Amino acid sequence: MVVVAVVRGWWQGAHGHPTVRPRNDVAHKQLSAFGEYVAEILPKYVQQICIHPDGVIPVLTFLRDHTSAQFQSLADLTAIVYNLLSLCFNSWIRVKTYIDELTPIEFTVSVYKAANWYVREIWDMFGVFFANHPDLRRTLTGYGFEGHPFRTFQCLAALQYDDEVKRVVAEPIQLAQEFPKFDLNSSWEAFPAYRQLPESLKLEAGDKKPETK
Repeated sequence: MVVVAVVRGWWQGAHGHPTVRPRNDVAHKQLSAFGEYVAEILPKYVQQICIHPDGVIPVLTFLRDHTSAQFQSLADLTAIVYNLLSLCFNSWIRVKTYIDELTPIEFTVSVYKAANWYVREIWDMFGVFFANHPDLRRTLTGYGFEGHPFRTFQCLAALQYDDEVKRVVAEPIQLAQEFPKFDLNSSWEAFPAYRQLPESLKLEAGDKKPETK
């Protein structure tokens, strides 16, 4: 429900209406009861606020196929947070997990086909490695880019003590890597021969157009 609330809140706020979606106590109780039910069914994977990394595939499969859930649409996937949509019940659910620096997480394309490009973006921005992905590549940064921009430890300044000023100073980090070059010309500008008229068709001043039969 979070995704819908954010979109509707922006739209209503721009048109002078309340920006907070009214709380539906009945739907909240139903979702809370369903969450407790899932935790009882999958106690090995479902924890208090998130699920175990080993339980990503089983939990998502359960939420997709269970008759009381039917979360068959992966609306969004970012930073190991899965936002699922059930068109049958018009409900949203958010599934969170966690990882460490060395342990990869299972690729979920077997459950949701739409996870392919989301996973590539997470790998590019956060450096989260997904196991069993056939083609894990960068999508937003260049192929020669080193590091992952959304990691918290990646800063753009280096802190060190300066003996001259007798204090800690911040110096910018030099990113010694080649930036990609893009050709913004259209396909026709890339082939000038197709834009210029042949010499036989050019007319000088005072010439008459050739007669056509």
